Amino acid sequence: MDKVKEVLHVGSKSKDGKPSEPSAEALADLKAKYTEAGQEHVLNFYDSLNSQDKAALYDQLSGFNPAYINEITKRALGETKSDSPDILEPLPESAQASILDSSADDVKRWHGSGLDLIGNNKVAVVLMAGGQGTRLGSSDPKGCYDIGLPSHKSLFQIQAERIRKMQELAAKKVGADSSVVVPWYVMTSGPTRRPTEQFFEENKYFGLDKANIMIFEQGVLPCISNEGRILLEGKGKVAVAPDGNGGIYQALVVSGVLDDMRKRGIEHIHAYCVDNCLVKVADPVFVGFSSSLNVDIATKVVRKRDATESVGLILSKNGKPDVVEYSEIDQATAEAEDPKHPGLLKFRAANIVNHYYSFRFLESIPQWAHKLPHHVARKKIPFADTKTGETVKPESPNGIKLEQFVFDVFPMLSLDKFACMEVRREDEFSPLKNARGKGQDDPDTSKSDIMSQGRRWAAAAGATVVGDGGIEVSPLISYGGEGLEKLSGTTITAPAVLERE
Repeated sequence: MDKVKEVLHVGSKSKDGKPSEPSAEALADLKAKYTEAGQEHVLNFYDSLNSQDKAALYDQLSGFNPAYINEITKRALGETKSDSPDILEPLPESAQASILDSSADDVKRWHGSGLDLIGNNKVAVVLMAGGQGTRLGSSDPKGCYDIGLPSHKSLFQIQAERIRKMQELAAKKVGADSSVVVPWYVMTSGPTRRPTEQFFEENKYFGLDKANIMIFEQGVLPCISNEGRILLEGKGKVAVAPDGNGGIYQALVVSGVLDDMRKRGIEHIHAYCVDNCLVKVADPVFVGFSSSLNVDIATKVVRKRDATESVGLILSKNGKPDVVEYSEIDQATAEAEDPKHPGLLKFRAANIVNHYYSFRFLESIPQWAHKLPHHVARKKIPFADTKTGETVKPESPNGIKLEQFVFDVFPMLSLDKFACMEVRREDEFSPLKNARGKGQDDPDTSKSDIMSQGRRWAAAAGATVVGDGGIEVSPLISYGGEGLEKLSGTTITAPAVLERE
């Protein structure tokens, strides 16, 4: 592990128990490292701290490699756009499929092979759940949020129940007893880790076995001043910020998640974001599709609503798979039509941060994680004056936060190792981004999308639905609309909730 940390430029900070004050020799080594990097000011107030704060600062500083921080800051600030225009093309047809127009036989085949892989304990899920519900008016982790369903289930509970149902369906398919396990790896951030652990404990892991849930933490990086100096938050603490959802790769290694997957014999991984209430966790169709093409990364997309929708697009950029943000595409490119499909946009594959990885690819993380680019976010960052220790609250952006994006790794692959599956937005994508009342991507739209889906499922199963409002179908009853035959010929008055009991 230390060798891996060295490759990833992660310091070896104390993880067990409370940090203790370092020996004079250890402190001298640390000072030398920061002095050599021109960042010695971080220890300006060390001698004035009490023993506990000395230990905490030493522990925090040991977790960073200052030379590497300098290097990535310089690289991020120095990145310039090349003068030659990028060559943008849709992904090759061989790397794409769409649930909207694939044959029923293909979808059935993918579903069957995906269920077999899940039934043979080859599939794991990784949840990116580092965010707090700040924009929703809550300081809790976003996964704890109740979007207002009749059942009042949180996002975490909805997703846990989908895993439970998938384990059941896969066990039935392969004829196993209840030994089918889809391990759930939940990536949190510093502020959300403990509240997430407590929420899972209080809710008895939502009926899942605690042994198959691993809650881990993404890394942080120091905040940097406009002059390239590490900012202090106080006399005994560096100002830090989460390293972005691209920090997932390093976190998988450092936290031991990858080791756990290896021990379990995992070969296929589904990774997704906590804020999508419609996410099909461990979707067998997606797993079956991706494994059938033998790719290292695949991604789900939804069809872009129109040329002006501000979403990132999955495409081929200069011959490599990539994501291009809406702001980076000119109007003519955004509005271009697909010559093979008149009436459809040429670039329509909207990124929804819903990915498949082969385990063999994730095993190679130490070889490339340190090469991923960092992106600069200019912010107003409160900091401690390095001479007086007084806290300064800036009125304009005084520094940068460095972050990585989960898709920064895509261009490392050749096009034949990358694939893309288009899914129906109304069935699979409803993100929770905004406070209630915004009318878009808010708790009301999330609730409405789940209730509308349930209403469609009930009607398709032969039920007559009367009244306004939708139907909440518990994931424990149906994962994707299956198993609702008993509703045939019944009348359901909406709004309604169908639970297993």
